[in-house]
Amino acid sequence: MSNLDRQPTPSVCGGRGFVVAEPVRELLSPRHVKLGESTEVRRLLPNLGRRMVGAWAFVDHYGPDDIADEPGMQVPPHPHMGLQTVSWLHEGEVLHRDSTGSLQTIRPRELGLMTSGRAISHSEESPRDHARLLHGAQLWVALPDAHRHVEPHFQHHAALPTATAPGVTATVILGELDGARSPGTTYSPIVGADLALAGGTQTALPVEPDFEYAVLAMSGEARVDGVPVLPGSMLYLGCGRTELPLHAVSDAGLMLLGGEPFDEELVMWWNFIGRSQEEIEQARRDWQGGTRFGEVKGYDGAPLTAPELPPVPLKPRGRVR
Repeated sequence: MSNLDRQPTPSVCGGRGFVVAEPVRELLSPRHVKLGESTEVRRLLPNLGRRMVGAWAFVDHYGPDDIADEPGMQVPPHPHMGLQTVSWLHEGEVLHRDSTGSLQTIRPRELGLMTSGRAISHSEESPRDHARLLHGAQLWVALPDAHRHVEPHFQHHAALPTATAPGVTATVILGELDGARSPGTTYSPIVGADLALAGGTQTALPVEPDFEYAVLAMSGEARVDGVPVLPGSMLYLGCGRTELPLHAVSDAGLMLLGGEPFDEELVMWWNFIGRSQEEIEQARRDWQGGTRFGEVKGYDGAPLTAPELPPVPLKPRGRVR
């Protein structure tokens, strides 16, 4: 997933100074961003005052959109470094191509996990013959310094493990939840899970007290620790919990995102996560005129052009409380 903003704002991320070390209930409102010709996303991370949740550094929610007479998602080839992308659908299909030669159609509740490592490029599009509705989330996971230069690769997992309780099914996307572990490769302590709740369900989900958490509302009406969350919003929950109370007023879909607070301070700009201004500048030059990010073959269209860098230096600043 690309950040298609032509004037992207640099974000300083990571560092435990951004983390709330106790349980909180901080409701995040989205910023609306156009993605291609017919898709608008609701951007929840990075958010004003909230940059990351564990290693989760970027969250877009989109749909459900009626694309029966539209091209749907059309994101031309673009670069990434220093991160993993997670494609997650509730409805529709997305065709993924990347510079390692991967070609994969991702369908609802299948994991598309791309590890950029040192450099990769990819495109995403709705297939020509696509379903009427498109609904999903696109997320980035920041890679820690020890692993951010790994060889780029793509994983597709059509079947994922689940944890169940009366009225709730949790599909484990990344990491582990209640004894169920995803086959997706991770590089830091993290969890991502899709929660399907039947209307009227009241339950408490076991969570790790050392993790910070947030819940993204995908559909329906639910209360998370007593707070109503509407589709397209996200509730930041802080750390220090052993369980998370959930109440589904109607049938509801939620995504649980969490992980150990990310110690390292990062610089995120456009589709790059680095550690310094110089790294970001070099990545932009390499995308514009080099071969570092490889070539996406088969996409009908030109790759994205990188926007101009802002004049203000991109440097991780002191921790903010």
